[in-house]
Amino acid sequence: MTAQQTDATAADSAALTEGRVERIFIVPQRHVAPELVASAHLVPRCGVRGHKNFVPEGHTDPGKELTLIAREALEYLLKEHGLDLQPHETRRNVLTAGIDLNQLVGREFTIGAVRAKGVRLCEPCCDLVSYTGKQVLPALVHRGGLRAGILTEGTIRPGDIVRAV
Repeated sequence: MTAQQTDATAADSAALTEGRVERIFIVPQRHVAPELVASAHLVPRCGVRGHKNFVPEGHTDPGKELTLIAREALEYLLKEHGLDLQPHETRRNVLTAGIDLNQLVGREFTIGAVRAKGVRLCEPCCDLVSYTGKQVLPALVHRGGLRAGILTEGTIRPGDIVRAV
């Protein structure tokens, strides 16, 4: 393998394991539109402060603490299926770019200074169709994002690096 090929392979690998936060959303209560926020405070076992799923006494299912979706999944949906799903319509907490979220299932990762662990894929459900009126379910299977548990407390902001540990 040439030095150039080695550099290209390393760059491809880094693209899968490092990206950034583009936007952050909080849904303050059920059936309310997601709000774009400048930052979010993440609390282990509890979730995203101010979000409808925040549980002060702690979740028994870490997969309900934090949700992420990749901008690339939304671009795929538009390009391959002609469906324009905006980031806030996904009802996920964090929109990322440049990282393969599916590769984070079962792995620890950081969002800025906060440490989290991928629990499972965040598969689309009928609620997404009812909120948006868009038939996105088949196209988003295995592309609907990531459910994660929060391991350390801290605040995240757009521009923060998302990196596999």
